[in-house]
Amino acid sequence: MFGFKSGGSRTVTTSYSSGGGPVQTTTKTFRYGGDGPGMDIGSGENGGTDINVGFGNKFGGMANYKFNVGGGRGGCGRSISQRPNVTGRATRKEKKNPFAGVLNQNYDQIKAKCLAEGILFEDPEFEACDNSIFYSKKPSRPFEWKRPTEICDNPQFIDQHGASRFDVQQGELGDCWLLAATASLTINKTLFARVVPTDQNFTDDYCGLFRFRFWHQGDWVEVLVDDRLPTYYNKLSFMHSAENNEFWSALFEKAYAKLQGSYESLKGGSTCEAMEDFTGGVTEMFDLRKPEDKLLTIMMKASDRGSLMGCSIDADPSQLEAVLDNGLVMGHAYSITAVKLVDIKTPRTSGRIPMVRVRNPWGNEAEWKGAWSDESEEWRFIPEEEKQNLGLTFDDDGEFWMSFSDWKQNFQKLEICNLGPDSLDEDEVQSGGKRWESQTQSGEWIPRVNAGGCRNYLDTFWTNPQYKVTLVDPDDDEDDLCTMLVGILQKDRRKQRKEGLDLLTIGYVIYKMKDDAESDGPLDLKFFKYNASTAKSPSFINMREICGRHKLPPGTYVIIPSTFEPHQKGEYLVRIFSEKANQTGEMDEETGMIEDQAASEGEVNEPTPVPPVPERTAARGNRKFHHYPPSSRSGHTAPSSARRKAPTRNYDHMSRREALEVLYNALNEETEPTEEEHEQEAALKGSFRRVAGDDMEVDAYELQGILNAVFTKASNVENFKFSGFSLDCCRSMVAMHDGDLSGKLGFDEFKDLWNDLRKWKGVFKERDTDKSGYLSSYELRQALHQSGFRLSNRSLSALVMRYSNKESQIEFGDFIVAAIRLKTMLSSYKSRSNGDMAAFSVDDFIQTTMYA
Repeated sequence: MFGFKSGGSRTVTTSYSSGGGPVQTTTKTFRYGGDGPGMDIGSGENGGTDINVGFGNKFGGMANYKFNVGGGRGGCGRSISQRPNVTGRATRKEKKNPFAGVLNQNYDQIKAKCLAEGILFEDPEFEACDNSIFYSKKPSRPFEWKRPTEICDNPQFIDQHGASRFDVQQGELGDCWLLAATASLTINKTLFARVVPTDQNFTDDYCGLFRFRFWHQGDWVEVLVDDRLPTYYNKLSFMHSAENNEFWSALFEKAYAKLQGSYESLKGGSTCEAMEDFTGGVTEMFDLRKPEDKLLTIMMKASDRGSLMGCSIDADPSQLEAVLDNGLVMGHAYSITAVKLVDIKTPRTSGRIPMVRVRNPWGNEAEWKGAWSDESEEWRFIPEEEKQNLGLTFDDDGEFWMSFSDWKQNFQKLEICNLGPDSLDEDEVQSGGKRWESQTQSGEWIPRVNAGGCRNYLDTFWTNPQYKVTLVDPDDDEDDLCTMLVGILQKDRRKQRKEGLDLLTIGYVIYKMKDDAESDGPLDLKFFKYNASTAKSPSFINMREICGRHKLPPGTYVIIPSTFEPHQKGEYLVRIFSEKANQTGEMDEETGMIEDQAASEGEVNEPTPVPPVPERTAARGNRKFHHYPPSSRSGHTAPSSARRKAPTRNYDHMSRREALEVLYNALNEETEPTEEEHEQEAALKGSFRRVAGDDMEVDAYELQGILNAVFTKASNVENFKFSGFSLDCCRSMVAMHDGDLSGKLGFDEFKDLWNDLRKWKGVFKERDTDKSGYLSSYELRQALHQSGFRLSNRSLSALVMRYSNKESQIEFGDFIVAAIRLKTMLSSYKSRSNGDMAAFSVDDFIQTTMYA
């Protein structure tokens, strides 16, 4: 972590875990602050192309905002999957979405309105007030918001020299991390033109409106701002150009501050964070005290792909931005603007040496003073032509060269932002440019649903979201391995600082899939209990994104992103970059019942494996009150004692108390089916007749009386916590089997219901391992699975939200209601489905959903 400036501190906690043994935790506090000196402003050629950028499916399911980057390339390898919302219902995320104001503003509409009415734009979403600057305190000085036309006579968005890496100068705000990334951005003209549209000015159709584009959590978004800027004594207070009439950098910083909530939200950060928001790339962090064996190769490849790079030295806790004897500054963000192999000729040797060009965003004389610094003797061994190719200058501009070995010894952290597949135009690719292939998945950790924590919490770890990745083609290197970058990014945390939310401690683990049979549904507890991980994140750390580079053989892998502790809520983005195309998707089950899946086994290559069910439970769950001839069961002949007909009892004249006793015994029958099943069915039928009456039908009220008499007795005898079924639950039981809308159950329907209740009661008791009378949300998935249901993660989340208490526990009555309604809805869907869809009229839909 690096790049701190101006007033504050940040504590980074890193937790290391191998999945077993004690957890090792290190905590480091970074202090940042102080006002940086000015920066020289240079010039550069203004290049760039028009990029068509729009909105993807983001923030409250705004599906109609769809866009492409780079001319709509379909085959650029970029795929985004979003977590869907409940269809047709307003979401709290949409209502309280902190970015709604940003996304709902339309540049063309606002500009047309301002020009038609002859007014200058004033942004209602980022007002010219103190709250837009600081959210935690009042300003120490009175800021005055002014437009560029009020600051100087001839304001320019970008001056005639164009934008370059020298066109950025730090102000009072501690955001040198942002300046370092901005300086790197100006080197790539295509990227710069995408983020900073260069067709803006203060003359043609000027109305005080400017726009910028940032990559934000999976999509490119357009951020609009007015041109009122904070000033003090007619001087810009924050990022600015050395030229008093150039304003692109000040407006750029304002737009980024708006996206993050305020200027104060930009204080303290990592260069990689801004690099990602400018490019849509994924950033790796390298500890130069433990350098990679092929670090130079990695940096050269990154340079070939146009990657943005930054470096730093850890801060001194006792001093703000301490300046070392060699001229470097601790706790400060530097940009790497070039990595070159430079020709050298000395009296003793000749050849090529690796060199690194570094830039201090202060842009002044605070530069490296060692070998290869400005005007050092080493430069006399470099041919003049080579110096010209390097663009060598010896100005006090904050930029300097170092040998790769000196750079590696004096800096401690390296960040490389690997650009996404849409960062290169097709012409650049065809001319030899290289780009990563990427896949993106959005997800959410929901406490007690799929927020299982790291592998130290094995009993819940398996419930975390799981993503399958198939690597097919190895890299072009000779090691026959595939390079894969994995990034897990936390959403919205910087903007939510004002709400007291801090970054979660996150990481990931990678497992090798043994065979394709495991790849359809999520892996269960047994898999993680008996299989070691193949790779994992460098650590679990409280940063916005954790990223790792992995070299793996071709094959299929599963990535498990998680928080370190279980039951923590947060949204995230999984990004997977590879040199060759990869196939990625969330591992999820198809919602249905076991008979549905069994019926479709012939239609798929690899059916979803069903975990083995304990023999006793499977026998009880499949039991029916039918008569089987002695010779027809499993090909065996029953002994003569079993074939003898049991004495028949007249069940039609028993008392109600006797009838309920028979029902209770039938409920708790634990043995395998016997030859007396016809006798048991007669007993059940007689008991039903006694409590139902001559019409042999029961409504919800009568059913409630029957079931509560039987089940409450069972709970008392078996120490099974249950206070009885509610009337609404019994109505759902009737509705499940009431196809003719009579509001009643006959004996056959009652018998089917009774079999389901017996099965579900047995499953609940077995899964309630602590005998609390509740199932945890994690036990619920197993219980439903054992009951014959298969649920996608989305459906399971809805079920937990609907039927659990505040502690995400499900009592027996709610478990029964959930199972009943699941069976009812799945049966209704199956009866009308045609493949992946089911057609319902309005009346049928209301009847199916309301009478359930």
